[in-house]
Amino acid sequence: MNNHQATYHNRPVYVVDGSRTPLLKAAGKPGPFTASDLAVYAARNLLARLPLTPSEYDEVVLGCVMPGPDEANIARISALRLGFNESVPAYTVQRNCASGMQAVDSAARNIASGQANLILCGGTESMSHAPFLFKLEMVRWLAAWSRARGIVGRSKTLLKLRPSLFAPVIGLLRGLSDPYVGLSMGQTAENIAHRFDISRTMMDEWAVSSHQRLAAAQQSGVFDHEIEALYAADGTCYQHDNGVRADSSVEKLAKLKPVFDKHFGKVTAGNSAQITDGAAWLVLASESIIEKHDLPVLGKLTDSAWAGLDPAQMGLGPVHAMSPILQRNNLSVNDIDYWEINEAFAGQVLACVEALKSDEYCRNELNLAGAVGAINKDNLNIDGGGVSMGHPVGASGARIILHLLHTLKNKNAQRGLASLCIGGGQGGAMLIENIEPDSPNNTKGKEEASASTEISDKMENTDERH
Repeated sequence: MNNHQATYHNRPVYVVDGSRTPLLKAAGKPGPFTASDLAVYAARNLLARLPLTPSEYDEVVLGCVMPGPDEANIARISALRLGFNESVPAYTVQRNCASGMQAVDSAARNIASGQANLILCGGTESMSHAPFLFKLEMVRWLAAWSRARGIVGRSKTLLKLRPSLFAPVIGLLRGLSDPYVGLSMGQTAENIAHRFDISRTMMDEWAVSSHQRLAAAQQSGVFDHEIEALYAADGTCYQHDNGVRADSSVEKLAKLKPVFDKHFGKVTAGNSAQITDGAAWLVLASESIIEKHDLPVLGKLTDSAWAGLDPAQMGLGPVHAMSPILQRNNLSVNDIDYWEINEAFAGQVLACVEALKSDEYCRNELNLAGAVGAINKDNLNIDGGGVSMGHPVGASGARIILHLLHTLKNKNAQRGLASLCIGGGQGGAMLIENIEPDSPNNTKGKEEASASTEISDKMENTDERH
């Protein structure tokens, strides 16, 4: 794709509406909802309040990293459970932590290209239901046992059984590790914290801020238009993200020991994202569908970008994905009103902020003439993030897009940029617009794009280098 051409340039892509479940912190056992349960409960009221029939949707796209054994092609399972016509196709996408954003991007590209007009897309994950697996040696023993014949054959096979074979392989821990570089995601966070001199105190301060922001947002009703309540089989009702610790403090977090580097590390359970279950959906539509049904418009998807980098530095992926979007839309960091950078780790978000304002990093890693610019942290993850509310990996990409759309509406702001780091060494980002920013305090105006000499100069330098 031409680096100077926005992703959705053929036809505009609008977000009609969206919803999500509360994010439920894993409690050391399988939670009350499977991934498809979460997807269904998140979408029921969303679909019911729109003047659209199931047959009018062109497709359903859902991101999920670890669907259960009864949820193969979980998008199709969820769509059928939601009452979609059998004729409406559905498919599942997987891009690790950005699977939800990949689902939205895949749907938006189909609308922009004219292949579709109306799509339900999003992400779901029940991390508490991540599988426990047998070791390969145990699988081989079971295969031998199934082939053994007679008392002698079975006795010989039984003698080869060892207690060690029963030790489970924890799917979640394997999934949060990178086999290519042999590092866990937490170890990659330690790498970039060291690279940008992010201290333990800085991480803990950001973590405390994340909890305080989420607590304040919950008290003020910020999420009332996003969250659909969950009702478990035992009658328990879940209405809010339950991982928030409003009483968190730097002093309390300082008592926690490092998890991934026990002697010299800075990353702890307190400044990392929580293991969480949740789902989020968006309804995307073309202009013709908006006009035909007189649908509301929550916002517009303007551009997206995906980038790769060293897997051992995977937390910096947002920097590599956001920078091309800023360049080809002729924007500076000051033209972005609000930012959502998924909080896989507090130190990872802080490292991304430092990288964007580093001349050295932007020159050497992004082939730019100098720093992209400094993000105003007051406009970054303003209502908390993964550290406080959790990071259900398949859903987070859709959740941050949904929340950023509501933030732009609530603040009467024009532009937002959502991004995630991705295990395996990637980054994803999406540029979002509020098409009706009407506050007198909105100094951005309604221009299609704000000129930025700084970014233009960097684009020219990049072109010359290539």
